[in-house]
This record gives sequence, C-alpha cells and structure tokens, in this order.
Amino acid sequence: MDAKMQMFENRLTKVFRHISKSARRQHITCYRVYDDDIPEFPFSIEIYEDHAYIAEYSRKHGMDDEAHEAWLDNCLELISKILEIPPSNIWVKQRQRKENRQSQYEKLSAESHILTAHEAGLNFKVNLSDYLDTGLFLDHRITRGMVRNEAEGKKVLNLFCYTGSFSVYAAAGGAAEVTSVDLSKTYLAWAEENMHLNGFKGPQYIYEHADVLQYLDNLKINTYDLVIMDPPTFSNSKRMKDFLDIQRDHVTLLNKVLMATKKGGIVYFSNNYRRFVLDTENIEASSIKDITAQTLPFDFQQKLIRKCYKLVK
Repeated sequence: MDAKMQMFENRLTKVFRHISKSARRQHITCYRVYDDDIPEFPFSIEIYEDHAYIAEYSRKHGMDDEAHEAWLDNCLELISKILEIPPSNIWVKQRQRKENRQSQYEKLSAESHILTAHEAGLNFKVNLSDYLDTGLFLDHRITRGMVRNEAEGKKVLNLFCYTGSFSVYAAAGGAAEVTSVDLSKTYLAWAEENMHLNGFKGPQYIYEHADVLQYLDNLKINTYDLVIMDPPTFSNSKRMKDFLDIQRDHVTLLNKVLMATKKGGIVYFSNNYRRFVLDTENIEASSIKDITAQTLPFDFQQKLIRKCYKLVK
C-alpha cells in the first residue's frame, strides 16, 4: 500500500472508531464518518443503518479515467474493510462541490436503492441511489430535536421543506397543524410519505406545492407559532418567478415570515452559504440568536457547513 493510502486508512480507522462509539452511545444509526479530511481523498462518507453512502467531490486529480477507477476501487475496498460494510451495501456518487443544494434535483441512476432509516424513534425514507442527496440532512439532527420540543399544540410552517424531516419531528412533538411547502412535487410527495411512515395522516397536515418567494406574500399575519426555513443558497429553478440569492434576499424573506408569525413565535432559519452574514439590524425580530455551534452534531464538529439562527418575534 502506498504512503497516501496508508494515511487514509489510518485516518478513517481513527475517526470511525471514535464517531461510531459516540453514535452507538446515543443510539444513532445514520451519521457521517468522514468529510474530506485528507485533500487527496475528497470523500464524504455517511452510514445509513447497515449501508454506506459515499460522495466523491470533484477535484483535479491528474489521473486518467482508468487510473482514477482503479484508485477509487482501492479506496472502496479499504472503506468496506474499515466500516465492515460489504461492497454490495456501498453507494457511490460523484458530485461537484457547490455551495448550494440545488444540484440535488438531478436524478442519477436508473436503479433505485431505498431504505427506511431511523432517527430518534422516527422513520425516514432514504434514497441512496437516485439523487445527489439521500433525503435526510444529517447535520440538522439537533435542530430537528429542538423543533420537536417546541411543537406541542402549535401551528407549524416548514418552508423549503425538502423531504419533510422537520415536519415529521414537529408532528411527533404534538403540533396542532403542520404545513409543508416546497417547489418540487417530488420532494413534497416524499415529505408526505415520510409523514405517513410515522402514522401522521389527517387534515391538520397540509402540503403546499409553491414557490416560497411568492407563497410568503399570501400568508395571513400572526398565524404561525413556529416556522422552519432552510432555503438553498441560490435557486433559479425554471418554475420560479424570481431567482433566490440568500445573502441578498434573507432580510425580505425573514421579515415576511415574521409578519406571518404570532408574537413570541419562533423562527428557525438556516442556510449553507459559507460566507453568510446575517443582517440583524434590519430584521424585525425581538431577539435573534446564532445557534450554529449548539446545533452542530458530534459527527460534524470538524466541519462547519451551515449557519443556524433562532429568531423570536
């Protein structure tokens, strides 16, 4: 084994031992074990139950296709050995490193591998084969727990809801009503499926297929007790009227959301823009707290991949 591969083996062995121990202690079965720790091995490696999901970030590696394939095979063999997960349960994606989540809309393969993942006693449909993301963003595990703890008896609005994991947590926390909004019919249907997987059916669970930017203009004031907004950094979907740039647009978005929130209501706002700066001066909230650090799970400690804020009207 060459020196670099040896370095990768040592690193992965060490982090996996440490992180898997923490996961077991907390009864967590879906977690990240490695994220680009060594530049020559630009992977993100996540475990979903007894499967591994590996994304290779695109880098200039100077190898031709054949050499790169051989190198990747060696890496996968090593990963399989260390994680003790058979190759048949390992899923590999190659992705561009973008600062937004829009790329998730590309479908990747004809063959599907879907499983039910478990988190905090709840069930989530996870797709390891067809999209660039699995359907469950593991970095929001703690934030989801906060929503669950706040939700009892409340009217909850989940904007840019993706596959609805926050909606599931809100329902599990006893929310009186949960409205999930997304521009993608695929993800909205997936959100509804996740709700049904956990037994949450009924008229109090509402699914709105809409462009959030326009949807916010039609909301009644003082309606919601709890709002979750986790938008993409940039979005210029063909179905949108305007394009979204979260740095430029966040004040407008948040003030519209706060208008629709009851006094004392809570808004959780997060985004993935690495250079994001919150314009606190112009946001009409009675309190704004940066909760990025306290919502960062044990398996993401090394990598600050997003910002998270708690606003109170």
